[in-house]
Amino acid sequence: MKPYSSLGAALCAVSLIVPPSVFGQSSDSASKIQLSGYVSASYFYATEPDGRVITGRLYDRFSDQFEVNAARLTIQRSVAADRREAGFQVDLLYGQNAPQIRSAGLSLGDHGDIPQAFVTLNLPTGKDRYLRFAAGKRWTMMDVEYVDEVLNPNYSHGYPYIYVSNFTDVGLSLEAKLSTVVEADVRLINGWDVVEDNNKAKSVMGRLGITPSDKVALSFLAGMGPERADNVHDNRYVGQFVGTFKPAQKTTVYTEFDAGSEEGLAADGGSVSWWSTGLWGVFDVWPKASVALRGDYLDDADGVRTSGVFGFPTADSRQLQSFTATLNIRSWDHALVRPEVRLEHSSRNDFGGGAKANQMTLGLAMSYIF
Repeated sequence: MKPYSSLGAALCAVSLIVPPSVFGQSSDSASKIQLSGYVSASYFYATEPDGRVITGRLYDRFSDQFEVNAARLTIQRSVAADRREAGFQVDLLYGQNAPQIRSAGLSLGDHGDIPQAFVTLNLPTGKDRYLRFAAGKRWTMMDVEYVDEVLNPNYSHGYPYIYVSNFTDVGLSLEAKLSTVVEADVRLINGWDVVEDNNKAKSVMGRLGITPSDKVALSFLAGMGPERADNVHDNRYVGQFVGTFKPAQKTTVYTEFDAGSEEGLAADGGSVSWWSTGLWGVFDVWPKASVALRGDYLDDADGVRTSGVFGFPTADSRQLQSFTATLNIRSWDHALVRPEVRLEHSSRNDFGGGAKANQMTLGLAMSYIF
């Protein structure tokens, strides 16, 4: 998986998705203050909306309505891997996407947010090795998909990203590039999607990344900590595997498996659990266009991850699955045009205001990336 120094560089990659990291920046690119960002708008139509709302969705959440999704600006100074130096990054987000991923305790108004704001300190430890410390607010360590949808294979987010992971966290992190093959990250954070800690305990996440070749990248993550307000006794536990594979020059495959549990949420006071999985395929079918296919599944066995979230009714259990096909067109410089179709099925009648178990959405998103 390739690092990036700007969102514009992401579109030049062979595959559409690029990890949110400044690992491997050259000394020249790291020495300057950089500006990047994008503007996105979209229109989606759902066969079974609840009024105007598309149940269960993140950014594409209104049916038959044009959306001003995002005006995003990043200001950053990257740090080179071979220098002892400091850097920073600040992301500003305005638009209808902002309230969907906003952390508790920080707001720039109804349609504004700061998804990331952090300082980095780089300490080289040898050839192709370094330690990097960071403090502040950052995207989650989890998932194939990211907050910035222009970096994802599809426009809409899958169920694993929306319901199994956090979007952002605030805390301290240590990133270690141990060799050309192995890297490790550890974060001590206030909790999931909170700027102001909602209890007196911290959460921890750790990730091990292994890249044995330019065709394979593997990531193993685990995390734990109490996430409910004023509760330091009941922990949430999560584990995740993400694999990136390049079986052919014009094909990239992503896999993800998640499992989690939380103490004290069952009716008898015991633990609840959930798991999810996803499979993505990105195929470069033309020089300036690719097709991205995604299939994902979520088993919310006790209903705790989806009940009352983004329009889903309360339920004691729910299983969700979807299939999404997106055409990513890059025929215009700096522009990304994305027609998309998505099919969804729920084990309950969750769509159409509680009338249907199946739903289809059709949409078009357009972004200018700089």
